[in-house]
Amino acid sequence: MTQKFFPFKIHKDGYLFIGIFIAVSALVGMLWSALGWICAIITVWCIAFFRDPDRVTPVNENYIISPADGVIQKIEEVNIPAGLSIKESGKRVRISIFLGLLDVHVNRSPVSGTVTQIKYVDGKFFYAALDKASEHNERNYVVVTLKNGKNVIFTQIAGVVARRILCEIKKGKKIQAGERYGLIRFGSRMDIYLPKGEVPKVVEEQRVIAGETILSIMGNKDIVHGETR
Repeated sequence: MTQKFFPFKIHKDGYLFIGIFIAVSALVGMLWSALGWICAIITVWCIAFFRDPDRVTPVNENYIISPADGVIQKIEEVNIPAGLSIKESGKRVRISIFLGLLDVHVNRSPVSGTVTQIKYVDGKFFYAALDKASEHNERNYVVVTLKNGKNVIFTQIAGVVARRILCEIKKGKKIQAGERYGLIRFGSRMDIYLPKGEVPKVVEEQRVIAGETILSIMGNKDIVHGETR
């Protein structure tokens, strides 16, 4: 199955699923046409789920870009996740992005730098929109250290359906802001921990686009949670 069969780019991890959905739809359609049409609609959704559009990433070393498409569910100050090798006291701002079933699920790096840590944590599969998903669900942490010495933590969090986290980078890799690095199936969540002292330039319930929406500008503290200070 090649790209030319679809009107948009498909993530390579999706071809197996799409093939299975097409085969099942065809088989069911031969046995029961009404149910076959329902399966066909689900197959179209599956194809759309694995779409992988190109994005135009703003170029500025101080920008922290959204790693995922979706809606900002919560912005809060929290402790650094346990188990990461980061010696730092105090809290950081965490931005949680909920990815719905119709969102693009390809994940992108929010900053340019070096991947200094990757930590997978086995866990439960609560609904990804719940607050406890950040602490209890299956998740994969990535830490990227910038050339200024700061680091950004971003986390893929599995949801309740067909849980699988795909991370395609390794420790030591040099990565660019907006570069694709992974995928989460199917409903899911992404958390991003800003460097200590940095503030968000987005607000809760705002829709963001992976590789394009600016979440924070390092060194700029004029706006906190959408309010001028």
